[in-house]
Amino acid sequence: MSAGTREAVRTWVGPTAPERLKILRETKVIAIVGASDKPSRASYFVATYLLSSTRYKVYFVNPVVKTILGQPVYASLADLPETPDLVEVFRKHDDLPGVLDEAKAVGAKTIWLQLGSWHEGVAADAEAAGMKVVMDRCVKIEHARFHGGLHLAGFNTGVISSKRQTLA
Repeated sequence: MSAGTREAVRTWVGPTAPERLKILRETKVIAIVGASDKPSRASYFVATYLLSSTRYKVYFVNPVVKTILGQPVYASLADLPETPDLVEVFRKHDDLPGVLDEAKAVGAKTIWLQLGSWHEGVAADAEAAGMKVVMDRCVKIEHARFHGGLHLAGFNTGVISSKRQTLA
């Protein structure tokens, strides 16, 4: 069991690849809860990608940070100027039910838990509220994979080939 996963048995079954693609295609506004202004954090890397390589309107939510990548940071989802379609969560396991409550309260359509994050109760509660759920997956990786920008190292090499590339 990894540090971000506290439930030993995983019974919830997430959306298929085509269903995840549909979620990403229907999404216009993403809120990143737990966004960090530290370049070493995964949320910062994801934010950089979403802002530079996608059409999404991206908002950052973190009660202790004022700006990230030159954009304002909001203390809560309720403070956002518009309703996010997708709430991407970079928070510890015990915080996830509270983030879900906030996402439901603002009318978000999807809750997306980052790599290593899994919460069966949150998934059940979100689906019961009519929300879509994705867990233990990265929005950046999924978007890049569906749009041809993912290489084994996680970025686009610009090379299109069916042959495995060798290092010189």
